[in-house]
Amino acid sequence: MNVVDVAIEFAATAHQSQYRKGSGTPYISHPFGVAMLLSSHNCSEEVIVAALLHDVLEDTDTTEQQLAAKFGPQVTAIVKSCSEPDKTLSWEERKTHTIESIPASPIEIRLVACADKLHNLRSMKRDYEAFGPDFWARFKRGEKEQSWYYKSLAEAFDKADDSSQYPLFAEFAREVKAFFS
Repeated sequence: MNVVDVAIEFAATAHQSQYRKGSGTPYISHPFGVAMLLSSHNCSEEVIVAALLHDVLEDTDTTEQQLAAKFGPQVTAIVKSCSEPDKTLSWEERKTHTIESIPASPIEIRLVACADKLHNLRSMKRDYEAFGPDFWARFKRGEKEQSWYYKSLAEAFDKADDSSQYPLFAEFAREVKAFFS
């Protein structure tokens, strides 16, 4: 079995009883979607594996040691960097940390983070189209705060010196502008 298949099974098991916020959609659809985005942008196997696993440290009882033993230190480092370091901080503090860390992060981390946010944004757009403005009630922070966060992310991804070499960042910025305009 190749490492992508192992990561698919690992992520599916880790997220098996979780669902997307405000829906009955199994959560695993999100890591799969993130991995597919990165695959369509010809990312390395390591980045795709990290995409499949990007929420296991943050949202499951998986430990760094388990992840490192199964997938190695580089995948673990990407996953760890894409996870919020301190869930006890306020939403604003956690999001500000993410925004501030993006420009200096290695490209593998920025690609996984961008694909994660792009997949979330596309899910938000679909749900908004289905449910209208009531959709925002499922978030602890509503439209204004989400708009600030996603626009700030788009700016952060654009700040890195090599961002123009990766179409994913421009794709994210276009979709943020279209959704939050």
